[in-house]
Amino acid sequence: MGSKGTRYKEEQIIRILKEVEGGTSIGEVCRKYGVSEQTVYRWRSKYGGLDTSELQRLRELEAENSRLKKIVAQQVLDIDTLKELLTKKW
Repeated sequence: MGSKGTRYKEEQIIRILKEVEGGTSIGEVCRKYGVSEQTVYRWRSKYGGLDTSELQRLRELEAENSRLKKIVAQQVLDIDTLKELLTKKW
């Protein structure tokens, strides 16, 4: 674990951030998990303060947002198609 390019799951990231919150230095956490300080700061800005239940809710909201964006995109296409049909001379 800890080789360059390793992808951590969100639950693992939250556990790593909890270590930093618990008093472990960022430098020590970086060495332990093989990540840069910048990565830890980026994780902290995205996941800081979340617990696993909040993470699950965040995922649900992101999935719902994606679904709603697809619906809006489809409606825009439908409206454009209808406008095009209405402007044609029969």
